[in-house]
Amino acid sequence: MRLLYPLTFLLSLAAALPAAEEWSQFRGPQQGHSAARGLPLKWSETQNVKWKTPLPGQGWSSPVVGGGKIWMTTALEDGRQLRALACDLATGRLVIDVEVFKNEIVPVKHARNSYASPTPILDGDRVYVDFGEMGTACLSTQDGRKLWENRTLVVDHQNGPGGSPVLFGEQLLIACDGTDRQYGVALDKMTGKVLWKTIRSGIENLKGQPTDKFKGYGTPVVFQLDGRPQSLTTAADRLYSYDPATGQELWVLDYKGFSNVPVPIFDGRQLYLSTSFNNPEMIALRATGLQGNVTATHVLWRQKTGAPDQSTPIVIGNRLYMVTSGGIASCLDTATGDIIWKERIGPDFAASPIAAEGRLYFFDTFKKSKVIAASDTFTILEKNELADGCFATPAIAGKALLVRTKTALYRIEQ
Repeated sequence: MRLLYPLTFLLSLAAALPAAEEWSQFRGPQQGHSAARGLPLKWSETQNVKWKTPLPGQGWSSPVVGGGKIWMTTALEDGRQLRALACDLATGRLVIDVEVFKNEIVPVKHARNSYASPTPILDGDRVYVDFGEMGTACLSTQDGRKLWENRTLVVDHQNGPGGSPVLFGEQLLIACDGTDRQYGVALDKMTGKVLWKTIRSGIENLKGQPTDKFKGYGTPVVFQLDGRPQSLTTAADRLYSYDPATGQELWVLDYKGFSNVPVPIFDGRQLYLSTSFNNPEMIALRATGLQGNVTATHVLWRQKTGAPDQSTPIVIGNRLYMVTSGGIASCLDTATGDIIWKERIGPDFAASPIAAEGRLYFFDTFKKSKVIAASDTFTILEKNELADGCFATPAIAGKALLVRTKTALYRIEQ
């Protein structure tokens, strides 16, 4: 079977590939894909672990890599102390551990969540860390010194912070969808000041529902669509496209879903998104001629079976791979949404799969991980186990997997 990408998409992918050790944002620079070769297939506490570093506190933010350091966030004292951490890539030594914010009053969170779940984003000598309604800050990657902070983006997350920020040009894009307020915002990446703030146009459609169905945990993502950059964010009952430079709404898609976690993905031809809770559905959209409300004009297919509520799917060629929080993994035909295979691979998943060398890496919240072939035949290539499970999505640096479990950070390498 041939897996086909449009030539223009392959060229843009190749042009955008960063240096081998750069994995600067949630799911890396290429939507969970890596061009790495020689990644490990098998590991354990005693095999193919170059180093293991215990981490203080609790945090589900995914590791990001750049400048020889691995950055994460964590929370101590039940969320009263919010910190940024950096480990040395070569040795695993914790080289930066700084307090970013101190809270006297800590918002409520879900038992499954942490107070440090949004993933940092790296940009040269700066790292941006976000703790949702508790604050956003920019730090120096040299010593962790705080360069600016913004604590004005207050919303009631109800279950704690979730979505991660993304950079576009000089702007830091953040989704703010709580039970009380719903908007998208851009901060000046140099100062932290608000550049634009756009109230969600679908607020009127939410009225009459319980307020817990107003919230979302979206991560903005910027794609080149119809010849221009567009920032997409899933929120309660609606996907929004904005001009990332101005915040102008460009188009929307309506659906039923809230507490949105999975990030929209793009294969150069079609967009794919999951509607998240309560009854998740995968939707594919034609990615041209998008304007106004595209619900009736651009939906190519819908698939309710096996749609993820927490992890983000990944596309390889003309196949889409995904896993539910309940551990059901699926492979779909991107042209039709038909299920190629569907199998249980474990009990509980929150981390998103990553892909390299024709393999998919899945990590559960207990202790196990599966390496699965990216093919039309369900094939487990290897089963592995560490001392603890993952809520964070792993990163890739060179020939190494950087895996953050609930208690430690690992460099897994042959």
